[in-house]
Amino acid sequence: MLRAAEQECRNHNHYYLGAEHMLYALLEEHDARVDGLLVSGGIEPSGVHAAIKRALGTGDGRSWEGILVTPRVRKIVEIADRLAGDRDIEPIDLFEAIRAEGGGLAADVLRSAWNT
Repeated sequence: MLRAAEQECRNHNHYYLGAEHMLYALLEEHDARVDGLLVSGGIEPSGVHAAIKRALGTGDGRSWEGILVTPRVRKIVEIADRLAGDRDIEPIDLFEAIRAEGGGLAADVLRSAWNT
């Protein structure tokens, strides 16, 4: 999942991997549990996907040597690891960790979706 999020950084000409890139990549995967959680909340996954895509925008078009992982993403991965326990981290763990961490653009988009 982190590789897919990193690719989204590159696609948007960003030099950092943020929670918003992770959420975009999660929604691109169409994981049944993530989509099911959204649908059970009365939220259309494609609507959240479109909202995060609009919010991402594009960078300044420069090429970057590497992608920086933000402290927020590191924290989200730590939360997801705790949620997963003894098993491998799954997309739903990352999704729930984004919600639990609660900061940044990705969490704002999710809060907005749940409040509409």
